[in-house]
Amino acid sequence: MQKISATLAISARVASCFVVVAIVMLTSLSAWSAVTEQEAQQLKTTLTPFGGERAGNKEGTIPAWTGGYTTVPTGYKSGDTRPDPFASDKPLYVITAANAAQYQDKLMPGDLELFKKYPDTYQLQVYPTHRTAAAPAYVYENIYKNALRAKTTNNGLTIENAYGGIPFPIPHDGNEAMWNHLLAWKGVSYSDTSYGWLMTTTGEIVLASIATSNGELPYYFKDGSPETFMKNDGGIYLRQFVYITEPPYQNGNATMLLNNIDTYDKGQAAWQYLPGQRRVRMAPSLTYDTPNFFVSGVGQMDDFNLFYGAFDRYDFKLVGKKEMIVPYNMNKLRLLTKEQQMELHHANPNAVRYELHRVWVVEATLAPGKRNAVAKRRIYLDEDTWQAVGAEEWDASGNLWRHIQGITLDVPEAPATVLWGQITYDFHTGVYVLDAVSSPGLGNSYRILPEPYPANYFTPDAMAARMSR
Repeated sequence: MQKISATLAISARVASCFVVVAIVMLTSLSAWSAVTEQEAQQLKTTLTPFGGERAGNKEGTIPAWTGGYTTVPTGYKSGDTRPDPFASDKPLYVITAANAAQYQDKLMPGDLELFKKYPDTYQLQVYPTHRTAAAPAYVYENIYKNALRAKTTNNGLTIENAYGGIPFPIPHDGNEAMWNHLLAWKGVSYSDTSYGWLMTTTGEIVLASIATSNGELPYYFKDGSPETFMKNDGGIYLRQFVYITEPPYQNGNATMLLNNIDTYDKGQAAWQYLPGQRRVRMAPSLTYDTPNFFVSGVGQMDDFNLFYGAFDRYDFKLVGKKEMIVPYNMNKLRLLTKEQQMELHHANPNAVRYELHRVWVVEATLAPGKRNAVAKRRIYLDEDTWQAVGAEEWDASGNLWRHIQGITLDVPEAPATVLWGQITYDFHTGVYVLDAVSSPGLGNSYRILPEPYPANYFTPDAMAARMSR
């Protein structure tokens, strides 16, 4: 009997230890603590204010960050066609199918697949690297504060005590890195009119949409704090209204999105206006793997900005940082016509600028019990801006499905380097799209607004009134 009692006592102690371990593990999963003061000081010394490495690489092929690109061209007004600040640059080298193996450790799998499929025409023109990322002083100050105070909760689905800057400049895990992407600096209020073009397998360029996006990021309102942000805006970090004018069958379609930093309980609120019904209705399906109607269904709603929306469908792993050849400083693309931007099977190599940059690699795999048409993703986050510059998607059979290249614009009047647009290659169908690109004469090229939109602009009633006129 004594042996049984002793055994039960030992079992109870072991069980108690397992409970303690489980609690510790659950606590570590639900919330990360902020970095120490000593770690945060790196943002003023060896790291940039965004958290990137301030120094260049040892080969000199990536320069040091010296403050970014903040020079507004003489006579330029925000919203005008954006000039290419690096128009005089010449390619350092060109990667083709013949020499791709030499660079494969720095290339995305999608680029290697395009070399394999189109060896005679696909190429990457690699230019000198320019580290253009910049932001106002108050954003830098907030990033430093966030490093000391911000944390994730609810298994990374919610963030707390963050405001006005990158929340996790020194990230611990994949969720923190992805929050940096969603909350990247793009200016406070903006408007942009752009095209979505689809290239068919027979060489026909089809207009998917001409859309104007009006948006603001209350998370970046000046002179705020985490407390005022939650009190005044309820945690809504992005308000966006998008309306389509072309092609005719899409004319008058509009959507409005309100995204919250609490994706666990609140997530995204969405409304849609359909001219045939002449009313605004809630649209909870405009998320996850719903086909993206802005680009004729090539891609899905959570492909926007290479990844967009809630994190609950995936487990995100921060793999690490590496040097990669990625699209960057792409103002030139918007100075070209669609015929100059696009070729059969892939974008015109003369239109796309590639540079060598350090990126954080995040891998996303479907969480247990969750579903999404995309079973696995790999996302490449620029160390200087935290915006995605490339992404890959695999289907449930393990086949590479989509390769997405980010289009970044230099916006010195913000100042900012902004992810705005993407090139999506669908290897299942052989088609590709250029989304959110512009051309000469279209106008309103990512205009930074001096003030936020009126207080009632992003409401269903205001949306209905605008669209029914």
